[in-house]
Amino acid sequence: MAFVRVEQRNARLASAVRIEFVKGRDGEVAKGIVTIISNTRRGSGDDRSEEATAIQWTLWGKQAENAAEYLGKGSRVNVVGRLQNNNYDKEGSTVYGFQFTCEDLDYLDGRVDADARRGRQDGARDDKPAPAQQPTPSASRGRNGRSAGRASAPGQQ
Repeated sequence: MAFVRVEQRNARLASAVRIEFVKGRDGEVAKGIVTIISNTRRGSGDDRSEEATAIQWTLWGKQAENAAEYLGKGSRVNVVGRLQNNNYDKEGSTVYGFQFTCEDLDYLDGRVDADARRGRQDGARDDKPAPAQQPTPSASRGRNGRSAGRASAPGQQ
């Protein structure tokens, strides 16, 4: 099958990644759908114009799961993928379509930016603030003073 390579550079997510699990050859596989917008500037001076391009990308497998976990609306990314024909027959006539499939997704935001954005989005979803975390009682600590649920590498204390 022939395809065209597509690159979308220095773009932003228009919304959070929508993820669903679909039946694949080896069981269920994650499928993520996201719209990513980038701007193209043309000309200079007074003749300068800007055009926004929005592309709906499909992500598969672990890439879709990671994007859904770490990216949110407004996250900056670079995307490299392919444009494929998605033609099929319906009631005797051919329906023509295409699909953008992501092959490489680079996260451009730093951890601080991503955490701040995620915090703002979580705050917008919640009507009430989350209760403050209570410190764990000392009875749940292990012999070495660390939390009992936290494992350390052999030889380290």
